[in-house]
Amino acid sequence: MMAYIFALAVRFSESGGQEGGGGGLLSVNPGLAFWTLLTFILLILILKKVAWKPILTALDEREKKIQEALELADKARKEAADKLEENKLIIAQAQEEARKVLAESRQFAQELKQKMLLESKKEADKKIADALQEIENKKREASTELKNLTVDLSIEIAEKLIKKNLDSAAQKQMIDEYLKEIQKN
Repeated sequence: MMAYIFALAVRFSESGGQEGGGGGLLSVNPGLAFWTLLTFILLILILKKVAWKPILTALDEREKKIQEALELADKARKEAADKLEENKLIIAQAQEEARKVLAESRQFAQELKQKMLLESKKEADKKIADALQEIENKKREASTELKNLTVDLSIEIAEKLIKKNLDSAAQKQMIDEYLKEIQKN
């Protein structure tokens, strides 16, 4: 259709050029101007329906997609910032919990140490007391045994003295012998 309009415009301009009698380059031909303007307007309308609407629609869609992508990126950035803050809070809570556990562990260890020291001291004191008691018992036994031995020896010496009824030199010698015997035992 465009070609048909253009052909009419060319015919009209050719016929107008012969009737008017030799127009120049700068001369205005109203018929040619009308058809040129009409052809230009029709061309713009056809381009608007055929090319500009799809181009503008594609540009609008692209702009919408870019806007949506920017909105999604902004939303993702906000979510990342929120997650970062949340993670910081979780880390701070975990560190505080770790501090508490560590403090409790130290306190428990200190209490356990004190308890073990106290129990060890009590056990050592008991063992010392038992050992002192045993030493005292052994001392008593040894003292009793020594007394009994001394009594037995005194009785033996007395018996032998009575039996021999000797002079004092002989008694002295006999006592010395028994004392040597006691020292050997």
